[in-house]
Amino acid sequence: MDISIIIPLLNESESLAQLHDWIVQTLEKEKYSFEIIFIDDGSSDSSWELISSLSQQHKNTHGIQFSKNFGKSQALHAGFIKAKGEYVVTMDADLQDSPEEIPSMIAQLKNKDLDLISGWKKKRYDSILFKNLPSKLFNWAARRLSGIKLHDFNCGLKVYKKEVVKNIQVIGEMHRYIPVIAAHEGFDKIEEKIVQHQARKFGKTKFGADRFLNGFLDLITLWFINGFGKRPMHFFGFWGTLMLIVGFGFTLYLGIDKLYFNTQSRLITQRPEFYIALTTMILGAQSFIAGFLGEILIRHNKNIKRYNITNTTYE
Repeated sequence: MDISIIIPLLNESESLAQLHDWIVQTLEKEKYSFEIIFIDDGSSDSSWELISSLSQQHKNTHGIQFSKNFGKSQALHAGFIKAKGEYVVTMDADLQDSPEEIPSMIAQLKNKDLDLISGWKKKRYDSILFKNLPSKLFNWAARRLSGIKLHDFNCGLKVYKKEVVKNIQVIGEMHRYIPVIAAHEGFDKIEEKIVQHQARKFGKTKFGADRFLNGFLDLITLWFINGFGKRPMHFFGFWGTLMLIVGFGFTLYLGIDKLYFNTQSRLITQRPEFYIALTTMILGAQSFIAGFLGEILIRHNKNIKRYNITNTTYE
């Protein structure tokens, strides 16, 4: 199979049939063999009924239904597991991504032997306040933190080699930064292509004001994972060592001062240096414990499932 198209969605029943026909017409025209995988992330409308109907009418169309809304990252992860194509395409279900961009993106991926190509919605039709400005901020910060020169990390339209999606884990809300995760796993041949962005035809965006806070927290997570994700003890151990050195230093100072210089002075426990030493030593020990726990979790927590599937159209 040439292409697997993964489409996560939440309450997009009005656009599914039109999107499906658009994809089929585009890829059949280019003589590709393909499959379409819809992941219903806990929709409360008739999205699953439409997906089931499309899968019955078209043998290369499949669906996965979550028991509730687990998030876009988990939906993509479920699709990545099922994907069979040599090239894996992700796109949104709201008709704002054009399937007609897929052939040229695959051609660029092949010709330059890339691991991943990301769409760049240079001209957007979204709200300036709630989508454009936050996106520009997060994209700038992600470029600075990761060193990957992309203008639009969060564009839903991306094309991957199959081995990329089979070797990365997308958890939490890290779908915004999949290129960074891929590069961290060694798939660092990444480029972008300017793609058309369509105005939304149906419904409304599923992202609210909380994207500001979530995006900021994701950046912190991204920085930590990128630098210390596979070796947390290097981070916590450094700060733990620094705290313990400060604590032991103050303890040594207090002991020598009390024994040799100020033998008649007030009790050590009445001096502020004592509480500085005590606090830093406790924090240092806790940092080492956090580092040990992080190392243990990395070795035992790689394959935990973070979503629950209630229905699927796969045999």
